[in-house]
Amino acid sequence: MTGVASPLRILLVEDDAADAHLVRLAMAETRINATLEHVVDGREALEYLRRETDRFKEALRPDLILLDLNMPRLDGREFLVAVKADAALRAIPVVVMSTSDVERDVRGAYRLGAAGYVAKPLDVSEFIAEIRQLGEYWTSLVRLPERR
Repeated sequence: MTGVASPLRILLVEDDAADAHLVRLAMAETRINATLEHVVDGREALEYLRRETDRFKEALRPDLILLDLNMPRLDGREFLVAVKADAALRAIPVVVMSTSDVERDVRGAYRLGAAGYVAKPLDVSEFIAEIRQLGEYWTSLVRLPERR
């Protein structure tokens, strides 16, 4: 049982609108008990997490971050470095979701502090199945810290 009150708060950091739509669709289709906020790159994600702009002044701390690696402005690797260096943010689990299945990217993400790495399949039904498994893992199996 998770230590997080329902629903799970997820921050999706994804620059590709089609991929972000697929994540939303997959979560709705699999009925994962979660709320999803979406930002388009690492810089915007840091603004969200730190509530740095008027747009994000009421942002709620996510229980989980789903992170694309390859984005403009501040990519996933740079974002991981910044989050894991920030004492107020480093405990938030970050799962990388990338089209890259290259071993260098996988190892690099874990070395930078990722809690997981999921290679996004090209097949939509496979992608939905992966989101379902990911959602079940984070909502049913893992115990997250209680919210402050």
